[in-house]
Amino acid sequence: MVAMNPSNLPRRVFDGYGYHCRAVSVFAEPRSADELANWFRYARAEGLTVAMRGAGRSYGDAALNGGGLVLDTRAMDRVLAWDPSTGVADLEPGVTIENLWRTTLKDGYWPPVVPGTMFPTIAGCAAMNVHGKNNFKVGPWGDHILEAELVTPGGERLTLSRQENPEIFHAAIGGFGMLGAFTRLRVRLKKLHSGRLRVRRHHVRSLEEQFAFFEEHTQKADYCVSWVDCIAGGASLGRGEAHSAYYLHEGEDRSPDFLPEHQDLPGTILGVPRGLVAKIVAAFSSNWGMKLLNTAKYTASSILPRSTYEQGHVAFNFLLDYVPNWRDSYRPHGFIQYQPFVPRDAAPEVFADILKLTQARGVPSYLGVLKRHRADDFLLSHAVDGYSFALDFPVTPENRETLWRTLHEVSDMVCSNGGRFYPAKDAVIRPDHFQRAWGQARISEFRALRARLDPQRLLRTELAARFGVDEDQRV
Repeated sequence: MVAMNPSNLPRRVFDGYGYHCRAVSVFAEPRSADELANWFRYARAEGLTVAMRGAGRSYGDAALNGGGLVLDTRAMDRVLAWDPSTGVADLEPGVTIENLWRTTLKDGYWPPVVPGTMFPTIAGCAAMNVHGKNNFKVGPWGDHILEAELVTPGGERLTLSRQENPEIFHAAIGGFGMLGAFTRLRVRLKKLHSGRLRVRRHHVRSLEEQFAFFEEHTQKADYCVSWVDCIAGGASLGRGEAHSAYYLHEGEDRSPDFLPEHQDLPGTILGVPRGLVAKIVAAFSSNWGMKLLNTAKYTASSILPRSTYEQGHVAFNFLLDYVPNWRDSYRPHGFIQYQPFVPRDAAPEVFADILKLTQARGVPSYLGVLKRHRADDFLLSHAVDGYSFALDFPVTPENRETLWRTLHEVSDMVCSNGGRFYPAKDAVIRPDHFQRAWGQARISEFRALRARLDPQRLLRTELAARFGVDEDQRV
């Protein structure tokens, strides 16, 4: 790295994936762990704060650092080792989920946990401890990390595992980049017996039926997920369409077909070129327009019989990737995602209240996704033994104040019922919600590790500042 002063570094406007959050930062693109450590040293000398950024797929401000330095690790994208005999991969932080499955699928292996898109980086998945449609069964991404290397802002290179530095291992995974930078991750993958899943579609008439679906099918399925119409009310509150999916067992598929190219998504959706779908959806991007679309989708689901079919892993898991640039349908002002996690017994009432309140305030979610979760042992885990409800809210100059006020009320409701939030998607929660959701004991432990690994508080993001990670605000 050539010495320079901050004014000579390139500057860029970074945004969250929802377009609504943005910040101007200087940035650099390290290509090795040594170079990344040098940038930390440089930032300390120049008095710059640092944020880590991968593919930039967090919807809010988790990878933004206004006025500071952003380190983009996508150039560190090598698969260092892949062993089909054990299913273990050694990866640099910029490897994406897509890079990973294209490397391993030909040998019959699939990432054990994937989010709704294949484009996030492995380090980003670790920093946010991402979950998938199978969280109820296999836990989050961190449950499948065997070992990691972390470069701290102080220049240490630490090996983390459940045996070595276990307290840092369980805090850095899910610690949204506030303890250091992952520079290597060793992950165990899932052995498959087919390139396809057996998928079952379920018509769901109400929120009560949504929970009944999960309680029944999570006992036997490998994946469960449900779309929720967040605009319908009354007896139809929470109606939608659910899917359960099952791995094919050894011998069930006579032609397993592990060729990566056979997993590619189709070029059209219902005969419409994929590239045009976002523009069509944008034409319906209003409360009335989305009501029409949701009604059409739900009516089609009610007409079609319950069905079982086979579907590739990519097509089932990466629904967000079907429509290129789908987020453009929310332009010009963008959208925010909000995903509360609520314990099992409280979730039906809390989620019903969320739907009723957002509808009554005129700020309904345009998309709702329900998933079932299990608790895990990571320090700042977002998961609880219960359910999550991922919600997409368009942002306009007219609705912003109402939307934020409404979601703060919702956050109070979530916290009062023992719930938490998903930092990878958040753009609204306040320091008091952070304190209430994770509790003083967990936050104090995290702060102690942060003081040890980053005593100068070099690492900073807009999200961490908004959460009040370094502020003691007891509630």
